[in-house]
Amino acid sequence: MIVVENLSKDFKIKIKEEGLKGAVKGLFSNKCEIKSAVKDISFTINEGEIVGYIGSNGAGKSTSIKMMTGILTPTKGRVIVNGKIPYKDRENNAKDIGVVFGQRTQLWWDIPLRETFKILKVIYDINDDEFKEKMKFLNDILELEEFIERPVRTLSLGQRMRADIAASLIHGPKVLYLDEPTIGLDVVVKEKVRDAIKLLNERYNTTVILTTHDLSDIEELCNRIIIIDKGMKLYDGTLEDIKNKFGSDKILNIKIKEHIENKLNINEILNLSEEDLQEEIKDKEIIIKFNKNKTTSSEIISKIIDKVNIIDFAIKETTLEEIIKKIYKDEV
Repeated sequence: MIVVENLSKDFKIKIKEEGLKGAVKGLFSNKCEIKSAVKDISFTINEGEIVGYIGSNGAGKSTSIKMMTGILTPTKGRVIVNGKIPYKDRENNAKDIGVVFGQRTQLWWDIPLRETFKILKVIYDINDDEFKEKMKFLNDILELEEFIERPVRTLSLGQRMRADIAASLIHGPKVLYLDEPTIGLDVVVKEKVRDAIKLLNERYNTTVILTTHDLSDIEELCNRIIIIDKGMKLYDGTLEDIKNKFGSDKILNIKIKEHIENKLNINEILNLSEEDLQEEIKDKEIIIKFNKNKTTSSEIISKIIDKVNIIDFAIKETTLEEIIKKIYKDEV
């Protein structure tokens, strides 16, 4: 469905010197520097996949998405989407894709939302039966009827986002690019948007590329993630694999009845290194960070239960956010 091969994008940035003198010199100077926004990225996305495409600000994800949608032309490499090269066949590519940018809208601001959909019907040359069927589906999953007669400028952020998603889907795109689709939305509306994306994927087998800083979106929707930073691909794989590979640490919090002064030295009892198990005593609590590939929480508790009176305990897994922070910091 989507093939990205050795994709790179460079931008020429004019060099400006400081101060008034530098500004004047800049008018007559052609000095430029080359900034590489995307550097030799390759991956393949199959039909029907929902893929999280994530990176910090300035990582290159927006630039690479713009090349996939046909807005930008690569400096090197190539992109093929549904058999087409997007930047060479923009018109036909536009019929195959839907795009939603969280901070921008494709809707007509001053006319009722229903009229926007009628205009899109003409633009995309959608026949009456297909339009009726698609509008019913979109109404069902996004609950548009409550505000469909209102001008877009009067809609709340959550309503506008649902309307934007509907507008991007009205022509039945094979690929949907979502850039921060839940940004600024409350919990209830976020859930509606996520459910809509899931149902769309299940019913029409639509391929979805999701860029977001909200990692709960990724965990709710995606089985696979691609992480990029400084224009380069850092990781491409399943959520399960990244957690198994980089999320081996667990934290066991054990509440106890009495105060204890000294550590129990659980790592020595289990014959583990301090790298694989660290123990901390805090008031009436024992905090143990351990490598789940080396031991288990039940094994740890079995060694402690004879030494102290346990009141309660809780286990915390390494979160996806913590794993990605480690990857960005080159700690893994």
